[in-house]
Amino acid sequence: MSGRPMRLLYRQARRAAALGVAVSVGLAVAKLAGGLMGHSVALVSDAVHSFGDALTAAAVWGALVWAQRPADREHPYGHARAEAIAGSNVALLLVLSGLWIAWEALSTWGEPSPPPELYTLGIAAAGVAVKEVLYRYQSGVARATGSGAMRAAAWDHRLDALGSLAVLVGLALAHWGGPPWHAADHVAALAVAAVVLWAGGTLLWGSVQELMDRQAESEVLDAVRREAQSVSGVLGVEKLFVRKTGLEYLVDIHIEVAPGATVLEGHEIGHAVKDRLMVSMDTIKGVLVHIEPSPLRGGEARAAG
Repeated sequence: MSGRPMRLLYRQARRAAALGVAVSVGLAVAKLAGGLMGHSVALVSDAVHSFGDALTAAAVWGALVWAQRPADREHPYGHARAEAIAGSNVALLLVLSGLWIAWEALSTWGEPSPPPELYTLGIAAAGVAVKEVLYRYQSGVARATGSGAMRAAAWDHRLDALGSLAVLVGLALAHWGGPPWHAADHVAALAVAAVVLWAGGTLLWGSVQELMDRQAESEVLDAVRREAQSVSGVLGVEKLFVRKTGLEYLVDIHIEVAPGATVLEGHEIGHAVKDRLMVSMDTIKGVLVHIEPSPLRGGEARAAG
């Protein structure tokens, strides 16, 4: 596998994460200032979510930098798992922030407050638009790079956009609906909390599964099996295990060769399989090949070979 394509993928992912930090910090400051001065609990809660987005993007950026460090004696498989660790920590942070938002909305439910100022609606509307654009950009980068942490960060932006939309509706009701609708601001904050909790729980589960070496997607398995079976001398694939590590994959494959093949012939076939996978699939980081005798016998094995 050429190192250049993966460097480009990592660079693309880091740039997207850095942009997420800058945009999220800017929105968070605007929402916090607008919520405090404009009397909106929901907008302050949404600002907390945006600050969480900034921490998410910063953690993803740092993990992508760390993941590119070469393998060493203590980490013979490299450092790519840093990305999944960052994703799990970010997800846990989302869960905690969702609980804080819900507590703040419920604890201040009965407190009298003036209706939110009109400009708070503009801030919420801007948050919806900016976050949706950022989601579309980062989800595209996640698809191109295969980054689970980037996918988590992208969905965090989408959920922030949906949360800001709920805030916008709540602010409009509280501003124009009069006293009967003042609680709409708190209801909107609870809607934001629910979205954040759902997102955090879902992303935490996905990150944990990656850290537990869950088998790769069927599309990846099919591609690896197809490439391996195209190598001359390979009569079949007995076992195939593929685990994700950062943006890349580690492959353990058991291939079947003719029962009468010599050790040298089996060794050469195994090397050919490894070379084929590493060259044809840029996202494969390493391949471990095990040789098995084919269950075919005599003339069947010779004909298949």
